[in-house]
Amino acid sequence: MPTPANKTRPADRILAAGTLPVAAMLLTGTVALYIALVAFGNITDFDSNQQFVRHVLAMDTTFKDDDLMWRAIGSTALQDAAYVGIIVWETLAALVLLTSTVLWAGALRRPQGLRRARRTGTIGLLMILVLFGVGFIGIGGEWFAMWQSEDWNGLDAATRIVTLAGLVLVVTHLPSAGAPAADEGP
Repeated sequence: MPTPANKTRPADRILAAGTLPVAAMLLTGTVALYIALVAFGNITDFDSNQQFVRHVLAMDTTFKDDDLMWRAIGSTALQDAAYVGIIVWETLAALVLLTSTVLWAGALRRPQGLRRARRTGTIGLLMILVLFGVGFIGIGGEWFAMWQSEDWNGLDAATRIVTLAGLVLVVTHLPSAGAPAADEGP
């Protein structure tokens, strides 16, 4: 039976909801849900974004500058392989971030789990940053000149996702979001 010193008052529980670990859990869960829905949509409505990937890689809606068009990938087999790779990466990132969200939730009761939750979340968030920052903004936007297309330009969406994932990464690495208090041990 808990001693009076160990009892948690309702007000303390409410205030605990305003801590950085709770914020990190909710933000990580938000990105996890988002990327899970993106992957689910790409799997269940394969054709919609398949066309997006095909047009970006084919560069068929860009300015058709001869100095750039040699970069275009016209093979639908290679285009589809890239799209399947994107879906697999999204699915794996969603699973890692969902796992991190569960770990964050568990760490709210057992603070020694904060480091594991933060590390797992970091991996998932870096996966998102690589996919949308390197893949969509860098490779799609610049190498395949996606910025030139009025019809098949995903740079705004990719930038939003990179911004969100980057913000969540910063929050999860704030000192009190992942470091146990001095009385909680190593």
